[in-house]
Amino acid sequence: MKKKTTKFFNNEERNWVLIDAKDRILGRLATRIAIILQGKNKATYTPNFLCGDRVIVINAKHIKVTGTKNETKIYDKYTGYNSGRKEMVYKVMKEKNPELILKMAVKGMLPRNNLGRQMIRALKINAEAEHGQEAQMPKIITV
Repeated sequence: MKKKTTKFFNNEERNWVLIDAKDRILGRLATRIAIILQGKNKATYTPNFLCGDRVIVINAKHIKVTGTKNETKIYDKYTGYNSGRKEMVYKVMKEKNPELILKMAVKGMLPRNNLGRQMIRALKINAEAEHGQEAQMPKIITV
């Protein structure tokens, strides 16, 4: 009887992908980016290897949210010290650091382990249309 073996695709080529976030909804865009970073859109997806593509996002300043999240959604962080909890509304956060909004949304959808930390490093977010990764010749996709 022949012994069954499992195939591993640990030498997958990782390409660069360019996504334009202008007028896209935050959550829907974040899920598509997380799927690309994990490699779940490929036939050779393996959960214990880094097989996803690298993602460049431009125009993060122009991301939209639905409903009343613009005024009611609150981002909070805790420094670890007494009275170290800081809150910021979505509208203020979008003015100060629009890249962080998308990065936090995508990071929450990735696995919480070493592989997830490597995946989030493969995400480059830019507030405007200019990006510094022209040398990688990214493939433009629409999500």
